[in-house]
Formats: sequence, C-alpha cells, structure tokens
Amino acid sequence: MIDVVRGGWELFALSWRESRYRLVLSVVLMIAQAAAMPLAAPALAALTDAALAGDARGATAAAALVAVAVVAALTAGHFAHIFYFELGDRAVLRLERELIVLSNGSAGLEHHERPEYADKLQVLRQELHRAAWGSMEGLLNSLGLLVAISITAVLLARLNPLLLLLPLAAAPPLLLGRRAESIVNAARERAAPPSRHARHMFGLFGNAASAKELRVGGLGPGFRIRQRHAWDSASEKLWNGERRAVLLRTTGQLIFAVSYVLATLLVVRDAVAGRHSVGDVLLVLTLAGQVNQQVASAVSALQEMQRTTRVMSTMRWVRALLAGMEPPPPDRELPDRIRHGIELRGVSFAYPGTDRAVLADVDLTLPAGTTVAIVGENGAGKTTLIKLLCRFYQATTGVMTLDGTDLTRFDLARWRACIAAGFQDFARFELLARESVGVGELADIKSTEDVRKALRRARAEDILDRLDNGLETQLGKSYADGAELSGGQWQKLALGRAMMRQAPLLLVLDEPTSALDAQAEHELFEQYAAGARRVGQRTGAITVLVSHRFSTVRMADLILVVADGRIKERGSHDELMAAGGLYAELYGMQSAAYA
Repeated sequence: MIDVVRGGWELFALSWRESRYRLVLSVVLMIAQAAAMPLAAPALAALTDAALAGDARGATAAAALVAVAVVAALTAGHFAHIFYFELGDRAVLRLERELIVLSNGSAGLEHHERPEYADKLQVLRQELHRAAWGSMEGLLNSLGLLVAISITAVLLARLNPLLLLLPLAAAPPLLLGRRAESIVNAARERAAPPSRHARHMFGLFGNAASAKELRVGGLGPGFRIRQRHAWDSASEKLWNGERRAVLLRTTGQLIFAVSYVLATLLVVRDAVAGRHSVGDVLLVLTLAGQVNQQVASAVSALQEMQRTTRVMSTMRWVRALLAGMEPPPPDRELPDRIRHGIELRGVSFAYPGTDRAVLADVDLTLPAGTTVAIVGENGAGKTTLIKLLCRFYQATTGVMTLDGTDLTRFDLARWRACIAAGFQDFARFELLARESVGVGELADIKSTEDVRKALRRARAEDILDRLDNGLETQLGKSYADGAELSGGQWQKLALGRAMMRQAPLLLVLDEPTSALDAQAEHELFEQYAAGARRVGQRTGAITVLVSHRFSTVRMADLILVVADGRIKERGSHDELMAAGGLYAELYGMQSAAYA
C-alpha cells in the first residue's frame, strides 16, 4: 500500500507541475461529487420523517437539500472530467518525453542490450497509454472516496457504533483486490517476453523489407505458427493471472455482502423496537448501498492506482538504471588537436548480461593523423571496437587514452562533437533531404552550400538529381508526399551526414558502404583517405575504416586484423602480405573470388 501511496503522490506532483489550476479544480469538483451522495442520505431521511409527521415546511427544505446534493453528484464529476482528462494526457506526454530523453539521451547504449530493460520498456509502452486520464481519474476518485467514506462513517456511528464495522468490511475487498492486481501485474511481467516476440513476428509481416524474404523463402506459414505460439504463451500467462485475480475479488465482495445484510438487519431490529425512526432505517439502507458502491469504486480505483504505481515504479527503475551509467564528471579539457594518438591498454569488453568477452586484452595505438583500417570476419569484434572509441560503452577492463589522458576524463558531449561517423546500421531520418544530411552538424543544417559540399565529399551528390525538389524534398513514407528511397540512396545520405563535420578529431566509417559495389567503395575510400590526411595534418585527426573488402583498405596507413576479440596482426598492406599470416590468407581468398 505504501507503493500505491507513493505512486499516487508522484502522479499528483507531476500533475501539479503540469497545470495547477486544472488539478485544483478537478480535486474540488471530485470531492464535491463524492461528498454529495452521503450528505443526501440524511436529507432524504429527514424528508421521510417530515412527510410522515405532516411537516410540509421541513419536507420542502429537506427535498431541496436532496435535489442540490443529487445535482452536485451528477454534474460535478462531469465538469471535473473536462479538466482531468486533459491533465492526464499532459501528464502522460510528459512521462513519454522523459522516457525518450532517458532512453536516447543517455551517455551510452548499454541499457539497450539488457533484456530486462526491453521488458520494462514493453510494459511502459502498453501501460502509459492505458494510464493517461484513467490514472488521473483513479487518483481523484481515491481522494473523493476518502471524503465519502469518512462522511458515511460519521453518519453510521450516530445511529449505532456497531455500524462502523460496515466500512471496515470494505477492507477485505480492498486488500484482496490489491493482491489480485499484483497477481495480474506479475502475469504481465511474465507475459512480456513472449508478447514482445509475438509483436516482433507481427511486425515482420507488415514490413516491406521482410515481406520479400517471407514470400521467396515460403516462410509465412512457419512464422505464423511461431507468432501464434508466442501469443498463446503470453495469453496463457495473462489468463492464469486474471483467473486467480477474479477468484480473490469475488471472495472480497462476498465478505462485504454478508456484512451489508447484517447491518441492515441490525437497524431494522432497532426500528421495530422503537429506538429509531423510519427515516433512520431509510438512512442506513441508503448509506449501506452507498458503502457497497464505495467499495466497488475503491477496488476499481485501487486497480487504476496500482497501474499508476506500476508505471511510476518502472520509470523510477529506468531512471536509476540510466543514472548508474552516467560518465564521471570531466576534469580535463579536450585538446584542439591530437598530438600523439589514441591508445588502448589491456582493454576487454563483454556486453551486458553475457560472460563472453567480445574483446580481450587489446593493446593498440592509433597514431595521430593516420588512417587505420580494421578488417576481420563477422563477429570478430570490429564494430565493438568502434563503439568503445565513440564511448557508447565503457570498457569492462583496461583503459583508453588520448595523448596519454584517460578518455573518460574528457567531457563526453565535447568528445562526441569531435567525432564524425558513418555506420552500417545507419538511421533513416524522414526529414527534408537537406535536414537528413545536415543533422550531421546541427550548426550548419540550414546551409545548403555546406550540405552540398558534404554530399560531394561523400560522392553522393548525384542523389539530388533523383529528388523532385532537390534538398528541399520531403523523405519517407510517413508523409503522403514523402519520397521513398532505395537502401543505397538512404546510405548515400548517411555518408553525406558523416561528412558534415569538416575537421573532426576522429572519423569513423563502420562499413557504411555495404550497398555499394567493390569498385565504388574503393574509389570512395581513396577519397576519404586523401581527405583524412589533409585533416590529419591540421588537427592530428584519426580516421578509422571498417570494411569486409580487403582490397578497399590497402591504402590505409595501418591495418588491424581482428579475430576472436583480439588484434591478431597489425601493419601496412605490404608488411602484412610479406608476413604471410591471416591477412595475406584472407586477402588472397577474396582476390581469387573477384578474379
């Protein structure tokens, strides 16, 4: 229950920050609605007694009070809904914005590799939209119910102290309802992995890229079976939880029903004995009915509050996870140029949740002003090495230094601002073509000239001839008039984006030309290498190229051969060929394939 109160308070505080006047009006109106019906009960009892006694004036006054209370009960909640509906949506939007900032504004990428993070994110995606105004309604109903139950308890105690047991009889339904909701929440947690898998499979059927392989490979029936099994598994877990929850809730309601009958009999007995009036009997019957309704409302409100609590506690979990990944505060100024180079000493790395080292005991120097090529088979650790250089992850062991200073001592944002990068798994920004390239350097995003120069450096300027409005063409299927590009065209824009920063300290190209043929890639990398040398002379910039085509990287100053998470060989092309090792073997095999 402490968690429920904490979650409710967090939602209240969030709503207060969003709109104070909406929250205040909602609270006042919901409390007025909740108090109206309990206060109408004694007015109705007075009306009955006055009518039986022939007191027209008293009956009229009592009737007026009943009418006011009923009108308040019927209308106050409606007007409150106008305010808390919008307030709930605004609160959820704030949480969504925070989640975006937390997930994508964090220093590294480690959380994306954690299965538990994926499960929490899946639950948040489902629950945030369900919460919305429903959470606000649950919160305000809870406040109103506290007022209503308090008034009801006072009125019942005036008739007979034993009747105070009636509100207490609401405890079993509430407690069992809370337990039931916990069971349902646990079932949702267990169902999250198969549900996520089922949604992934569903997404494959609706994706144009996967649709081709599904048809050519005849994979549809098999994938449908997998999707159905995953969904059945998730549904079974949810059904088992719901079934147990229904049993608990029903038990709680039966306990209250018995208490309701006993309370009614107690007051009827007192009325027969002449200790209470007919109006008192009617008062108890009315209040008992309201208590029954209050209990049902309390159970419903508790379910909503538990859902809210779950959202808030999951957000706290995400905040705590990402707060623990924040880099240490910087205490060194990043130099304007690299004088010696980047050095890795004893660097090892394993992805979160795994024990297998992707990189192990790597000792490496990337000299200032050089072009370094990294080659190796898939899964050897090439991309992981790039991720560490970009500080997407922190090395498990070892240290990376820039001119002898630990990289972690420099401001991370400043270091990232000195990196230009093109990745194999590039983003497809559905913006104007100018913006899709220009975001590579936000300060120059509006400069058509700078964007064209970047495309020219990436040998991708020809893509503009295929766009109706050139750089001002809207891209992507998300827009009715958006231009849809091929994979190679999107990749050219990504290459242009990587060229927007003209004087980086580190240029990273992680197989960014996979959609190009071998000759086009070779020519492009030669141009990159020439440009990198010019930049390197000015700033000592280091260019790191990753490619699976060995013929492409022979112009590099230093070639690293990565295998099994280690640097197996290093040197220039001529040195490695003369050594006759793994590089020479792989180069020969690939050359024979192109012969």
